Amino acid sequence: MDLSIVISLFNEAESLPELVSWINRALAPEQLEYEIIMIDDGSTDNSWQVVKELKKSYPEIRGISFRRNYGKSAALYKGFEAAKGDIVVTMDADLQDSPEEIPGMIRMIKEEGYDLVSGWKKKRYDGTFTKNLPSKLYNATARKVTGIKLHDMNCGLKAYRKIVVKNIEVYGEMHRFIPYLAKQAGFNKIGEKVVQHQARKYGKSKFGLNRFINGFLDLLSIWFLQVFGKKPMHFFGSIGVLTFVIGIVIAIWLIVAKLVAQSHGSIFRPVTDQPLFYLSLLMALIGVILFLTGFLGELISRNSQERNKYNIRKEI
Repeated sequence: MDLSIVISLFNEAESLPELVSWINRALAPEQLEYEIIMIDDGSTDNSWQVVKELKKSYPEIRGISFRRNYGKSAALYKGFEAAKGDIVVTMDADLQDSPEEIPGMIRMIKEEGYDLVSGWKKKRYDGTFTKNLPSKLYNATARKVTGIKLHDMNCGLKAYRKIVVKNIEVYGEMHRFIPYLAKQAGFNKIGEKVVQHQARKYGKSKFGLNRFINGFLDLLSIWFLQVFGKKPMHFFGSIGVLTFVIGIVIAIWLIVAKLVAQSHGSIFRPVTDQPLFYLSLLMALIGVILFLTGFLGELISRNSQERNKYNIRKEI
């Protein structure tokens, strides 16, 4: 099969018939064998009934329905797991992603050798100051942390080689960082395509301002897990040892200063009367705790089922 289109949906009953019709019109000239995988993420409207009705007219549709709302990452994970196409495209169900961009993204993968192509909604029709400014800050931070030069990492319209989606695990809220997950799995040729953005036609957005706050927190989490997930002692242990040494050096300096002052008959304060002494003890204690945290993390990492999981490019 040439192509799998994975669509995560939540309460999008009104837009689904129009979306499927639009996909078929856009792909008709391409003569591709494709499937449309719709994951109903616990919708409370009649979205699942609409999917079942559409299946009667469009045999290329495959449907998966969750019993409750698990989130977009869970939906994409199941979609990636089910996908059979050589190229996998993800898009939103709200008609804001244009299926007419799909052929161009496919050509970038086939002809230019990209592993992943991410859409960039350069001109948006839902822009407000409270939405655009946090989005720009978020994407700027993401580019700095991940080293991936994408203008819109959170764009739902993306195309992947099949091998990419089969070698990454999307969980929690990590759908925002699929390009970074792909990069960490060894897929470094990541491209970007300016895509047309459509104004929302039905319903309302499922995302609020809090997604940007959560996005920053998730970005820090995924960065830490990818960099130090398999070597926690390098992070906690090094900071712990440094903190412990600084604390001990301060304590020794206070004791030596007291002994020197005492030997010269000078006035001196008892070591235990000095706040700096208790600060040194606190730093030494924190250092020990951090070191033990790294040690425990190392034990957990070494017993993890993924400790020897590697992505092999070729084998002869």
